[in-house]
Amino acid sequence: MQITYFGYGSLVNTRTLGPEASAVAGTLDGWRREWRAWWRADGSAERPGTCTLTVRRDPTSAIQGVMVSEPAARLAVLDEREKRYVRVTDGIADAFSCDARGKPAPDGSFLYEADTEIRHAGDDDHPILQSYVDCVMAGFHAFWGEAGVRRFIATTDGWDAPMLADRMAPRYPRALEIEPALLAFFDELLAEQGVRYIPA
Repeated sequence: MQITYFGYGSLVNTRTLGPEASAVAGTLDGWRREWRAWWRADGSAERPGTCTLTVRRDPTSAIQGVMVSEPAARLAVLDEREKRYVRVTDGIADAFSCDARGKPAPDGSFLYEADTEIRHAGDDDHPILQSYVDCVMAGFHAFWGEAGVRRFIATTDGWDAPMLADRMAPRYPRALEIEPALLAFFDELLAEQGVRYIPA
């Protein structure tokens, strides 16, 4: 038994996946990424907190990502990794188009969307982690090169949130070592977005 799911953020970086996972690059129509922060059900913010990467339905948008397949026995591990997210299956398989063959994904394919409490804009108490961004963008670069990183930025909202400069002491649990030249390229693109950094 296999599970198949669409990764649009850190799951695109195959170095963060399980040993039996296989990833197929493609595009998902009708969705857009965004950075959002988690607040409690009573409307109060978790402080300190961070922004997380999620998606929302948008019929005018399409996002690149990977359709990952791995043994169904890994589902509990994946659910734990994606806690505070919910599985969405409706329309995912047909909305996906594989880069290589233009085919949709298998029936039952899903993605993880942040739950309804993770829909607030980032601020200084809820920044984007630089170490998280580095991991995500390295994954996009591995599949689509520099153009893929640029498309990732262009199809993601929420870059007005500040970024915590934690690269030297990563707070993201799946932070990876990345070549300095690639990090410099990431920094250049984010500077074009006017990203504001705050010290870790």
